[in-house]
Formats: sequence, structure tokens, C-alpha cells
Amino acid sequence: MGLTLDDNNTLENEIPSWGSSLPVQNVQEMVKSDPSNVPEKYIRSSEERPDDANISPLSSQIPVIDMSLLSNGNKDELNKLDFACKEWGFFQVINHGVTEEMLQKTKEAADGFFELPLEEKNEYDMSPDDIQGYGHAYVVSEEQKLDWSDILVLLIYPERFRKPKFWPTTPANFKTIIEAYSAEVGRVGVELLAAVSLLMGMERGGMISHHKEVMQALRVNYYPPCSRPDQVFGFSPHSDTSSLTILLQDFHVTGLQIRHATNWVPVKPVPNALVVNVGDVIEILSNGKYKSIEHRVVTNVIKARISFASFICPADDVEIGPLDQMVDGHEDLKIYRKVRYGDYLRSSIKRQHQGKAHIEFAKLEDENESELFDSSSIEAIRVGTLGIILSDGRGILQGIGISWFHK
Repeated sequence: MGLTLDDNNTLENEIPSWGSSLPVQNVQEMVKSDPSNVPEKYIRSSEERPDDANISPLSSQIPVIDMSLLSNGNKDELNKLDFACKEWGFFQVINHGVTEEMLQKTKEAADGFFELPLEEKNEYDMSPDDIQGYGHAYVVSEEQKLDWSDILVLLIYPERFRKPKFWPTTPANFKTIIEAYSAEVGRVGVELLAAVSLLMGMERGGMISHHKEVMQALRVNYYPPCSRPDQVFGFSPHSDTSSLTILLQDFHVTGLQIRHATNWVPVKPVPNALVVNVGDVIEILSNGKYKSIEHRVVTNVIKARISFASFICPADDVEIGPLDQMVDGHEDLKIYRKVRYGDYLRSSIKRQHQGKAHIEFAKLEDENESELFDSSSIEAIRVGTLGIILSDGRGILQGIGISWFHK
């Protein structure tokens, strides 16, 4: 087969590939044919399942950031952002400038695509060597448990990396609307990165410069209703490999939950707000000051749910590692090593979602550490130059000489 050009005259074989995912059954179609059927490959073990006993009532405490104030340099709003990134890793943004009409059109465009017959949607199937297109992500083994969702992944920026064959032509205005929405989200992302730059001791353009060329991808998630929502996940617990993720969620159905301490907190929709979370890149650059928090999606019996996750990321060849000012110039305080972002991203995509396990790719190994024991509740205690490290595979708790971190 000859080489092909995309719409921007880039040879298709010059467009980076970040990984692939095994093909699996379409969940939306499965529910249409038998709403009561939930195959065993989706059923989680009793230890993994969503548990109402671990649901926290703290939804109202998730920070809400006013973008109009933040963009105008309001110090109180900048302090709120600092608190949100340190203590929650998630926040909602209001007054972001994306119109209600634009949000509604975006949702309608996705509705139109997912309502198409399966054979039409399959025209945009992911290739065996790519995660762009229609299908599923992070399926790396025939044995792993699957998520109760279908997705459409599109690379938005840089435009030369787009693959037009994966962009739906039905509904007719799909491309125009998604491009317009993504441009607005990109603007919000740049503003937020400017604010994070200030928090990390840089000029407003510091983070953008560090990214070299901002990459932006969109994942549209379709979560069908499920007859056994207490036994499946719409999306498994994970953190994001991005710098920031900006989410447009369904304003009528709650599905997103975030880990806070030892509990899961539902992110209840705020009308016309965008949900933002800190990604692994910012956690690494900040040496763990700002947290990339685990989150998951649960399903419900009655109603399908669609969400739009926009990932703001550095260029492939950017090296990410703790910034000197985040460790006061002390190399021995760094808990992450320098890694090439493209390598980090590909390493993550090759794994199934398992909490924050993938961030170990960037962890520094302490030569003086000695593993003392493993148990069911505390997976490891290690003694090293940074003090005692207790790991139970869940949250992060930092104190004097003690760090409780995700494995």
C-alpha cells in the first residue's frame, strides 16, 4: 500500500503512534440486544467492585474556580487553585468563556454519532497499531476485566498529526463542532497552565514553553446503562498521563468519582462547568506537590452517559522531571527521574488501568532503600534517605520524613 497524506499534507507514516488496544465487543450494541446481560469479563471481583460504603459525602467541597477572576490575576483565586491542586487534584471551573450553546452543540454532535448503526460507527474503528478512532482503550490482555464503555479518540492538536479517516462525517457538522469546542478547551487549558506556572515559580508562559508544542487529544466516552452497576466500572480507577485533563460531563447524570483520602467522592455536575484534573506530568514536574489523583467512572441502570475528556500534554520529545525550584535545588529531594514524555505515555498505554501503577515508570529508585516486609494492608515499608515510606497502594500522605504514595 502506498503512503497517504492527511489533510495537512503530512505523510501518515510520519504521524506518531502511541500504542494500541485489543478489539473487544461493542458494549452499546450488547446492551441493545440484551439489556440484562453482563458478561463475566466485565464483572469485578468483590474486592474491586464499587462500594457505597466507601462513598464520601464531600462532593460540595470539591473546589470551584472562577476562570474570569483567575485570568485577571486575582490572588485569592490563584490561592484557591493552589489549594485545589495540592489537596484535591480536581476542581470545577466556571465563567470559562465556553458558551452554553457550544457545550450543547458538542453534546448533540456526539449523541448523533453514537446513535448511528454499528456498521457506520465501525467505519472509524481503531487500527491494530493505533488508539485513535472508535473502540476501546487500555485492553492489553484477553484475560483482563473490561470497562463498560465505548470510546472515540481523536488527536486534535497539532493538526498535522490528525488522521482524517477516524473523524466521523456523520452527523455532517461533527468535525466543525468538535474543532470549535476543542479550540475553546485549548484556550482554557493554556490559561490554566499559565496560572500553574505562577504557582510553580515561573512566568505565565513557563509551562507552555516547557511543553514545546502542546498536544491535545479528545476522548468521547459512551457509558451505556448497566443492569449490574454495583459490579462493573464504566472506567477503571486510574490517573491521567496528561498535564491537565478538561472534562465536559453530562449535567444530569453523575458517574465520575475521585479518590480523596481513603474514600471516593462523586463529582456532581455544576451546570455549564468544566471539570479539570491535574495529570501525572504536573505531579512529576512539581515533585509531588500537586497531585494527579485516581478517578473512576461508575454506571447506572437507567440512562446512558456521554462525557468529553480533553487531554493537554507536552510534545513527545519533552523531558519531564521535577523542576529545580520545586525541590529548592536539592537533587536528593527528587522523587521522580527525568523521562521523555513520549516514552512515559507509551508505557502507560501498554498497561491496563490499575490505579497509579504506571507512574512507577518515572519513580526514582533509592539506592539506600531496604524492603522490610509485605502484608495485606501495607504492601511495603521502605527505609531510605527520605525517611520511612509506607505504601498501601492508595493515597498520598506526606509528613515529616514520611510519604504514603501510590504504587
